[in-house]
Amino acid sequence: MNDFNLMSEHKITNSISSAQQFQIDGTIVSSVPFGSGHINDTFKIVTDGAHGHLYLLQRINHHVFRNVDGLMDNIDKVCRHLKNKLAHLGEQEVSKRTMTLIPTLDGKNYYQDPQGDYWRIFILIPDTRSYDILETTDQAYSGGLAFGEFQKQLSDLDPSSIVEVLPNFHNIEFRMTNLRNAIAKNAVNRVAEVQDLLDYIFEREEKMRRILEMGRANQLPLRITHNDTKFNNVLLDKDDKVQCVIDLDTVMPGYVAYDFGDAIRTIINSAAEDEADVSKIVLNIPLFEAFTAGYLAEAKEFLTDNEIESLIYGVHLLPYMQAVRFLTDYIDGDTYYKIAYPLHNLVRTKAQLKLVQELETHHQQLLDILAENLKTKE
Repeated sequence: MNDFNLMSEHKITNSISSAQQFQIDGTIVSSVPFGSGHINDTFKIVTDGAHGHLYLLQRINHHVFRNVDGLMDNIDKVCRHLKNKLAHLGEQEVSKRTMTLIPTLDGKNYYQDPQGDYWRIFILIPDTRSYDILETTDQAYSGGLAFGEFQKQLSDLDPSSIVEVLPNFHNIEFRMTNLRNAIAKNAVNRVAEVQDLLDYIFEREEKMRRILEMGRANQLPLRITHNDTKFNNVLLDKDDKVQCVIDLDTVMPGYVAYDFGDAIRTIINSAAEDEADVSKIVLNIPLFEAFTAGYLAEAKEFLTDNEIESLIYGVHLLPYMQAVRFLTDYIDGDTYYKIAYPLHNLVRTKAQLKLVQELETHHQQLLDILAENLKTKE
């Protein structure tokens, strides 16, 4: 048996041992790696229990999420709140529409093993599907519904009760400070070669602060937001209808425009995030229209006028901020993001900035689509 197989076998053994520390139904039959996540190690646990549950076991990456107590308390509070909101649907339907944490044998919401690793278990929601890439406008509409409903259901949960597990995650001032620090350090002498990109970024810095400034002026309410609204964090049923929003690790206090903007960033781009040929990066307007229609169908009843105004700012900000992060890492010598080749972060930066350019070109068209979907608000 080679080293890779030995490592895999060790992980499986550890996962079974850890899963046995939770109040699962029956005896474990198997544990297999599951999903495509890059942060936590995930396993599907099968048991012989009478209820036929499948379980999702995860080893929490405590190097990313250092406050495991706060992280798991957040998830527990959010799941309980969502379940209370949906209680009228009945227990069986609620279990399909929300994530369900399984407590440990001693009643905690996570387990720490002797090696210092942290584990948690959810019930695996059956008969669902997720997509890394959108294929239809129906899927985009369902994604919009999902995140709009998610925000709406949490709109009456006190944001101060939720821990900021990743401080400054969507704070553009923080990201720009990191960029300036990288420039000053110039660790691998790359600043000169990217000066045109830096000029482009700094020209737009002031207008990219709008959401932050509106928040500081108390023009935007702080709400509980998902903060990682890529499309594969929505589970759909076999008919591509909304089932459940998942991956709650980044649920934190924030502004709704961050969620809307990040979702649009990931669905409106016709090309990959690291497409080297930027001429291929054009906007998929029908997907924007569909997602926006779904989102506002749920969200417009609780959003303030200022929050509605801020949505378009989020659309521009999130790809800009991602470009800032990629370029910062490139200047630093590629120390944060995994790269497949030496210029990978530079290619990513240029792709995101081309998306920013496309969004600016079509700004009025996107505004018109937002307005059209808000007509019934008056």
